[in-house]
Amino acid sequence: MTSGYPPARPGYAPPGQASVPTVVRPKGRGISWMSNSGCLLRAAFASLFVIVMTALCGVSIMFFQYYRIASTLPNIGDLRNRASQFETTRIFDRNGNLLYEILDPNAGRRTFIPLKNISPYLVAATIATEDKGFYSHPGFDLTAIFRAFWQNYQSGETVSGASTITQQLARSLLFSPEERVEQTYDRKLREAILASEITRRYSKDQILELYLNEIFYGNLAYGIEAAAETYFNTTADQLTIGQAAFLAGLPQTPAVYDIYTNPEAVFSRMEDVLVLMYQASQDQDCIYVSNSTQRVCVDPVIVVGALDEIKQYPFSPPVYSQRYPHWVNFVRSQLEQQYDPQTIYRSGFRVYTTLDPALQDAAQNAISQQVQSMVANRAVGGALVAIRPATGEILAMVGSPDFYSEAASGQVNMANSPRQPGSSMKPLTYTAAFEKGWTPATLIWDVPTEFSPSGLPNDPSPPYVPVNYDGRFHGPVTVRSALANSYNIPAVKTLYFVGINDNPETNQQDGFINFARRMGITTLERGDYGLSLTLGGGEVTLLELTGAYATYANMGRRVPPAAILRILDSAGNEVYSYQPPGGEQVIRPEHAYLISSILADNDARAPAFGANSVLRLPFTASVKTGTTNDFRDNWTLGYTPDIAIGVWIGNPDYTPMVNTSGLSGAAPVWASVMQAAIQQVAGGNPSPFQRPPGLVDQIICAVSGTLPSQWCPQQRSETFAADQPPLPKEKDLWQKVVVDTWTGLLASPACRDFVDEKPVINVSDESARRWLRRDPAGQAWADKMGFPRPLVIAPNRECRADDPRPQLSILAPRNGDTLTFSPAGIYVLADATQGFGGLRLEFGLGEKPVEWKTLYQGQQKFNQPELIHNWDISDLPGGVVTLRLTMFSVIETYAETYVRLLIQLPAPTPTETPTPPPTETPTPEETPTPTITPTPWFILPTWPFPTP
Repeated sequence: MTSGYPPARPGYAPPGQASVPTVVRPKGRGISWMSNSGCLLRAAFASLFVIVMTALCGVSIMFFQYYRIASTLPNIGDLRNRASQFETTRIFDRNGNLLYEILDPNAGRRTFIPLKNISPYLVAATIATEDKGFYSHPGFDLTAIFRAFWQNYQSGETVSGASTITQQLARSLLFSPEERVEQTYDRKLREAILASEITRRYSKDQILELYLNEIFYGNLAYGIEAAAETYFNTTADQLTIGQAAFLAGLPQTPAVYDIYTNPEAVFSRMEDVLVLMYQASQDQDCIYVSNSTQRVCVDPVIVVGALDEIKQYPFSPPVYSQRYPHWVNFVRSQLEQQYDPQTIYRSGFRVYTTLDPALQDAAQNAISQQVQSMVANRAVGGALVAIRPATGEILAMVGSPDFYSEAASGQVNMANSPRQPGSSMKPLTYTAAFEKGWTPATLIWDVPTEFSPSGLPNDPSPPYVPVNYDGRFHGPVTVRSALANSYNIPAVKTLYFVGINDNPETNQQDGFINFARRMGITTLERGDYGLSLTLGGGEVTLLELTGAYATYANMGRRVPPAAILRILDSAGNEVYSYQPPGGEQVIRPEHAYLISSILADNDARAPAFGANSVLRLPFTASVKTGTTNDFRDNWTLGYTPDIAIGVWIGNPDYTPMVNTSGLSGAAPVWASVMQAAIQQVAGGNPSPFQRPPGLVDQIICAVSGTLPSQWCPQQRSETFAADQPPLPKEKDLWQKVVVDTWTGLLASPACRDFVDEKPVINVSDESARRWLRRDPAGQAWADKMGFPRPLVIAPNRECRADDPRPQLSILAPRNGDTLTFSPAGIYVLADATQGFGGLRLEFGLGEKPVEWKTLYQGQQKFNQPELIHNWDISDLPGGVVTLRLTMFSVIETYAETYVRLLIQLPAPTPTETPTPPPTETPTPEETPTPTITPTPWFILPTWPFPTP
C-alpha cells in the first residue's frame, strides 16, 4: 500500500509508469472526486481557502491600522479637565477693531452639573436626536458609518457624518481645530477609535454627563444648565418635554437655530426632534434613560402639546452689547458652516472680517435717517449690502435700522432674508436674452398683451396681463429703452422669449432659473414660477442680488461674497486666510458691459425717471430700482467697478408701505452711500468701466433698432457684441412689398391678379398687430410715424393657390370702349371664394382721377354677369373717364379693377355754336388696348414718410 497524502487515485501512475486500469466498485453513496459533484466540492474548498486567507489579511491590516492610529491618539485620561478649559473667540473688523467676544465673563454662562440633575426628557431628546443607539454601541455605530459612507459615495460629497455622542465628545475635546474640520476617512477612523477607548475607560453616564455639559446651545449658553437658564429661566432638572425637545435641536447649528432671529427654522427643527422622539418611543417601547427609573414615553398628543407649549412661550431676547450685531451674527453663521459648530466657541479664535467700519457707519446712518423720514409712509425697516466686486469682500452689511427694536423686528437681518425684488430682477432677464441672441437694439412692442401665467401655451389658467408702472403703453421700444425705463410688458415678453425653465428638447441649462442660479441666486426653488418672475415674483436676498450686480461690475466674472479675511488660533497661528479667487466667468464680458451701459444711461431712463433724478451721480454708475406692486418692498442696486451696493426699504412683517417706490424709498440711501463709498474705497476717483475688445458701434434706426432703411425717420448709435450685430435694414419697420390685395399676403405666382406695391409696417408681434389695427393709440402712433392710411401690416407669408380668391371684373363696358350713348349699362362679375364683404363702383374724370364719385355700393355678390348700374353720362364732358370697381373683404382687404373709357356722345341739335374741329376728338387708336390681367396703370402715390 502506498502511504502519504493525498492517497493515490485509482488509475493514477507516476510519470514514466504505465497506468493499469483498475476496476473500483462503488461502496455505498461515496463521492467520486472525478465526478461533477467532486469538482464542485473542490471548487468550494478552494473558495473557502481564499476567503479565509483574505479575511486573515484584512484582519491583519485592520489591526495594523488600529495600532498605527492608536499610537498617535491623545491621552483620554483627563477628559474632565479638558472640558473645563477653553478660550474666548473674538471677532474683529478689517482694521483690527474688536466687534464682539463670543464668550465674555459678563454674558457667557457655563455651570457643570451632574447627570442626575438633568431632566430625563432632555436626555431622551438628545439620545433620540443625536445617537439612538448610545447605550448599546461601543462608542461608534458601525451600521451608521457604512450608511453614511454609502450616502456620501452616492452624492459625491459629505452629506452624512454618522457621529455618535461619544465621537462628538472625542472630536470636541481631543482634536485640534484643524483636525475637527477635516473630511477624511483617516480622521473618521481616529475618531471612532478614540470613541471606543473612551467607552472602554468611562461609563455611559460619565460620557453623557461630559457631553451635556460641554455642548454649545447658542446665545452664549455652554452646557445644559446655562441653556435652561438662558432660554427658559429655569434649571436643567425642571425642563419639560417641550423645552427639552427645543434645546436638543439647537447644538447642530446654533447660529441658524436662533429663536430670536430665525424662529421658523427653530420650530421646524423642534418638530424633527419630536418626531425622532416619537419614533424612538415606538421602537423601544418608550425611551430608556439611565438617570431615571421611568422610561420616557412620547405619543402624538404629547408631540402636539410640546410644540404648542414652545410656540406660545414668550421668549425674551438676551440683552448684551455688541458692535454691528447683524454682522457679528452673520459671521458666526459663516464660521459654523466652515468649522465644527463647537470648535469656534472654545478655540480662542481671532476672526478678522471684511467689514469696513467707516463705510458701515455711513450705511447704518443713511438707513436710519431714511427710515425716520418715512414715518408717514409707514416704513420701519431697511437694509444695505456693499461688496467689492473684484474680491467679493463684504464691506458693509446693515440688517435693520435698530437691532434692538422689537416693534420693528430689528433682530431680523433683512440683508439676508428673502424678499420680492420687483424690477431689480430685470437686468438678469435681459442678460439671459442676450445669451440667446438679443441685443440692446432688439425691438419689443410695449402694447397690451395677454400671456399664459406659466409661459406655457396650454396653460388653462386665466391670462396674465401685465401693466406698466406708469399705466401707459409706449409702443415699439428697444431693449435699451425698455430696461432703462423699467417697462414691465417688454420685460415679461423677454422672459417669455428666454423661458422660465430649461428647454426639455435640449440638454442645455438655458432657462432663466438656472441663469439666475449661475449668477449666485439660490432662493428660486419653487416649481410654480410664472412670467411675473421677471417683475419680482420670486424671493431673493439682498446679499445674493447685490452679489449678482457685483458680477456685472466685475465684467461678468462672479466672485462669491466673502465675510472673513483670516483666522488666528489662540497661539497666533494662522488657521485660515482668504485668498480672493479669480472667479468664474458666468456671463460674457460683452454682455456685462452692455447691461452696465444701459443701467448707466441717464438719457435713456429720462422718460421714466427724469433727467435729474436721484439716480444721477457726479460720476458714472449703473443702477436699477425695484418696487413691488403693493409697496411692500423697495429696492435700489447699483455699482461701479469699485463697489456694488444694494439697498432695501420695507417692513419685515410684510406690511405695505404708502406710496413709496424704489426711487423715493431706497434710491436716496443708495446715492448717499455710493458717494461715500467712492471716497472710502477709490479715494474719490471712481474707476471707469473698461470696454472689452469684442464690441462694435453701429448706426441704427432709433425706432426699430435695425440698420436704417431709406425711410427711417431717426438714427442713433448703439453698441453691439461683434458677433451679435443689429438686424439688417430689410427688417426695418418701414418696408415696401408687393402684396395680394385680397388676402393681404405677399404676392406670388399663385396670386397675381390683384397685386400692388404698398408701403407696409414690418411687425410680427401679434399683440402689436392688434394694437396697430384696432387701438386708437396704435393708429395715432402709426400716423405720427408717417405710415399711410389705411395702414398695411407686412404679411408674414406668401399667398397660396388655396387661399381665398376674388372674382372681379367689369364686363361691359370694356377697357378702351367709347361711350356714344347714355345711359350706359355697367355689367360686372363680383364674387369671392371666402370673405366677401361688399362692393363699390366709382368713376373719375381723366386717366388719373383725383376725385371719385360713387355709382353703386352694396353687399350683394354677383357670381354671374349682372347689370348693376345704368350710368347716365349725358351731363359728363367728353373725354377720358375711369371706372373703378372695388370689392371689400370682411378682414379689411380688397380687390380692384379699372377700365378707362372715352365719352363721345352724339352732337346735340345744330345751333349757331360751331362744331368743334374733328381733330379735337380722341381717336380710337389712342385708347390703350385692354389686357386680360389688369395691372396698375396709374402712378403710385408718393409714400409720405420723412427721409433721414
